[in-house]
Amino acid sequence: MHIAKLYNSYAVETFSKTPNNFLQIDQRTSMINYSITFATLNCLSYTKQCIESLLDSGVNSDQIVVVDNGSNDGTVEYLKSLSLGCVILNRQNLSCGAAWNQGILSQQSEWTIVMNNDIVVPPRFAERLINFAIDNKLKLVSPARIDGNLGYDFKMFADTAQKTTAKAVRWGSSNAICMCIHWSLFNEIGFFRADPNLLGFEDGLFYNEIRKQGIQHATTGSVWIHHHGGVTQEHMKMVLEIPSDNVLVKVNDRKLYGQSWIKRKLYRYSLKRKHQAWRQQELHNYGITLHGSRTKDSFIWL
Repeated sequence: MHIAKLYNSYAVETFSKTPNNFLQIDQRTSMINYSITFATLNCLSYTKQCIESLLDSGVNSDQIVVVDNGSNDGTVEYLKSLSLGCVILNRQNLSCGAAWNQGILSQQSEWTIVMNNDIVVPPRFAERLINFAIDNKLKLVSPARIDGNLGYDFKMFADTAQKTTAKAVRWGSSNAICMCIHWSLFNEIGFFRADPNLLGFEDGLFYNEIRKQGIQHATTGSVWIHHHGGVTQEHMKMVLEIPSDNVLVKVNDRKLYGQSWIKRKLYRYSLKRKHQAWRQQELHNYGITLHGSRTKDSFIWL
């Protein structure tokens, strides 16, 4: 409650049509209690496409929570015009971590899908993610994804890919672009670090805690999303006048991991080897991998 009060004190306005429903069963949607939350900072066209995609997928509008971090491009007016579960408008950019926490705490659902606002989803994507997590006793799972240009029929692609790679799993690998999280995970490792100076590093610290506590997580090929890729970070660079080819996170900030230089290097080397193995195995078994990049007219499998 203290955290919720702290965050709400920084919000200009909060619009909510649903009461706090912590761990209550939602009788309307396959008996699964969940909400979906994401942060916005301008990029209105992507936010519109994302919300329309969620509604088309079968998500109820009152399950969507959006936290705006000070947009000035018409995003605020657009969000006010919708009948969403909750819209939180912050006076300034409080950081991605703070916004995610505000969204998570606003409904406190049994499951929360935390995602970017530059995503397109297929039908029933939320239920499919949650069911995979339940079947495999996971508290955190991410979908497979395509990054880049949406110059293809995503719904048709997703329908085929979800059947082709239904049994493909990358154990020990998920990502902050789209995270399906059970409430109990927050009790174990806490919420996201709420520091505006982290500039998108909140997810790295969150996953560092997951690794330290040995919590299993995964990416499933039974659910696919399209991710436009890098939209939020590129906009942040523009606002902060950081060259597009520079990284937002400084090397010195890596000390927040609490790892020595050699330990960090060994971890990154191990992760690279795992990704190479996943790629080879998936290409051999399915002809595609669980992470692709779309160029103008073709896919690159990563």
